[in-house]
Amino acid sequence: MTARWRIFWWVIFAAAALYFFLPLFDTFMFSIRARPPISGYTGFLENPRVYTSLAYSFVVGILTIIISVLILVPTAFWVRLRLPQARPFVEFVTLLPFVVPPIVLVFGLISTYSGPPLPLTATDLGSSALLVAAYVILSFPYMYRAIDTGLRTIDIRSLTEASQSLGAGWIRILWQIILPNIRVAILSGAFLTLAIVVGEFTIANMLARPAFAPYLSILGDEVDPYQQAAGALVAFGLTWVAMGFISLLGRGGRSKIQIGGAR
Repeated sequence: MTARWRIFWWVIFAAAALYFFLPLFDTFMFSIRARPPISGYTGFLENPRVYTSLAYSFVVGILTIIISVLILVPTAFWVRLRLPQARPFVEFVTLLPFVVPPIVLVFGLISTYSGPPLPLTATDLGSSALLVAAYVILSFPYMYRAIDTGLRTIDIRSLTEASQSLGAGWIRILWQIILPNIRVAILSGAFLTLAIVVGEFTIANMLARPAFAPYLSILGDEVDPYQQAAGALVAFGLTWVAMGFISLLGRGGRSKIQIGGAR
């Protein structure tokens, strides 16, 4: 019976791997149909707008991660420590991005912030701020659950009481005690958030932001479809490299719990 289940799970794994890699393989085969075969990649890498759009998307992604952590870590910590009865409501709120389509979200933002008292869409900085705010909302389901799972693995009540007995305030408790111990959980949510931001098209396009996904669409329509396919693969690889770099920041697993240094 054990051998049968092992074969069954290997079949499931193989099917999932094919589902994941076959589109990438087909994209690669299409990208080398250009003449010469690598012209799609060389043309893509020689295009200066590629780097500016990628840099913009990565900066927006990093800002999204930072703001999400600043909002959700104190929220999840307080809910788990003092307001456990509010947890179902908070979970419902963080799941709303799955219910509200991005096109509805961006139209709501444009309608609300296109005129007084906050005409944010009238400037590039304001539109970029709206884009980051929208991505923060989209990151809620992933970041909150990652943070909540991390908090579940540590005894935050004992850590908080011990830190307070040593004179630590709430900010110091969050910064020096809680954050180091859920670092790996935060990074797992950051991986998903970064991948979503780099590949998101609808909101960035409707706000006319110079993000990577809208430019990749323009690249296929106006420049070269082979460059578009090559760009999709290059962006996929760069996203994984960036996530690997973020992973190095959390290398070594969960930090040791330090209370003695709190004052």
